[in-house]
Amino acid sequence: MAYRVEFLPAAAREFEALDGSLKRIAAKQVEKLTKNPWAGDPLGNRMGIDLTGYRKIYFAKKAYRIVYEVLKDRVVVLIIGIGKRERAEIYRDVARRLGLRGGG
Repeated sequence: MAYRVEFLPAAAREFEALDGSLKRIAAKQVEKLTKNPWAGDPLGNRMGIDLTGYRKIYFAKKAYRIVYEVLKDRVVVLIIGIGKRERAEIYRDVARRLGLRGGG
């Protein structure tokens, strides 16, 4: 069963802001998630931010992350954030979006 992909508005803006080559690589990873939403790794506590229940998939030699949630009841992969792993900025951005503690 193919999953549908939805983006939070901020994640859609992050995707659109990627340069052409990064956007193509990211799009391939997003496409992979439609076929296998469990392809990414589960997240837990990342630098004091509890992201249990969310997942990440890498691209661009693991420099970037796509953070997402699998909504099994709706057969949807919800993209929450796309960004650099550097200094855990993507995890802090996602935490702020989700209203989680540790998001700064």
